[in-house]
Amino acid sequence: MALYSTLDKAQLEEEYKKLSEQLAQYKEKGLSLNMARGKPGAEQVSLSNDMFGVVTSETNFKTEDCPDIRNYGNLYGIIEARKLFASILDVDPENVFVGGNSSLNLMFDTIACLMKQGAGGIPWNKQEKLKFLCPAPGYDRHFGITEYFGFEMIPVPMTKTGPDMDVVEKLVAEDDTIKGIWCVPKYSNPQGITYSDETVRRFAALKPAAKDFRIMWDNAYIIHDINDTPDKLLNIFDELKKTGNEDLVFEFCSTSKITFPGSGVAAVAASKDNLQRINNRYTYTTIGFDKINMLRHVLYFKDLNGVLAHMQKHRAILEPRFKTVVDMLNSELSEYGVAKWENPNGGYFVSVDVTEGCAKRVVALCKEAGVILTDAGATYPYGNDPKDSNIRIAPSYPPVEELKTAMEVFCISAKLATVEKLLNA
Repeated sequence: MALYSTLDKAQLEEEYKKLSEQLAQYKEKGLSLNMARGKPGAEQVSLSNDMFGVVTSETNFKTEDCPDIRNYGNLYGIIEARKLFASILDVDPENVFVGGNSSLNLMFDTIACLMKQGAGGIPWNKQEKLKFLCPAPGYDRHFGITEYFGFEMIPVPMTKTGPDMDVVEKLVAEDDTIKGIWCVPKYSNPQGITYSDETVRRFAALKPAAKDFRIMWDNAYIIHDINDTPDKLLNIFDELKKTGNEDLVFEFCSTSKITFPGSGVAAVAASKDNLQRINNRYTYTTIGFDKINMLRHVLYFKDLNGVLAHMQKHRAILEPRFKTVVDMLNSELSEYGVAKWENPNGGYFVSVDVTEGCAKRVVALCKEAGVILTDAGATYPYGNDPKDSNIRIAPSYPPVEELKTAMEVFCISAKLATVEKLLNA
């Protein structure tokens, strides 16, 4: 079979009939498969079951900086947990704040904090116009936070090395109403792109017109490698020290995809002044997060080597899932010219760009056959993908055999949507 774009009408009609029949066969199976969100699968969650037994009635609940973690206190988190996250992020423990179970919660609260307190200037909510840069395709929940707080979201194109820095630098230098940018610097959501050294250095050297501009550095997949050729990400805090921009960045991470989603531990790394702003907010919302859960994680992993060894177990589960997705895309779509995709070295997603104008139709066709995908457009601000092309595939949750079936449906749908478009052109 040749590229669909080279087929005449009769050939396209024949292909349409064949693909429609194939999809109908899957519809008859009554499938119920979900590739919508990056949820760890049951095998992954079970990897941490032994953690339940590390804290017992015999546990010594005294830590280096707390006489009894079962009681109130330690708003910044127990020092052992701060040291553990510092080793993951490669920063100083004094620059780490350990919170509750969700890095998304920390991100939301950081924005809320800056809305009320400001970032060394007038509080954001006292300023007339607010804008935020949103690399796209990107993470829909980032966009949700900024939309919730009333920011105008400005899409920034993603390149193979990260956000288009020519665009970023120009926008922030010219417009003091732009207050920040969202970044997933390693294995970006959804493309799996890791920012190049040059991109990181350019972020660290930004000279925004807004002195209260902040970078939200969501390093969710910092240790989520899935093969023998992992990407390397330059440490932005090292670069910030060189440029004197230490206050520019808030860096977030969590154990949500390491131990238990919803029952993990989250952390933020930032300058002393930025952490004080967070402390000022949380002083009025809690007297301390779940220190017993922090201790549970510390006792279970012990140190960075323990965390990395655990991540190898995750890799053993995820690697064949990613391979299944990419192999299916290669074998079923390559010769037809109906899609392009990334082959990431880690993270949680495979990003596919189907024929322009077809993403919504592909998602709908898959849904008809019992395969649920992230809504088309979700990876762009306001849910508006101008090309109606990008689809995020989350391979982690279904078992491999179910994933293979889901990808068969996806590939048929991608081809069928393209043929439909060509016939209607």
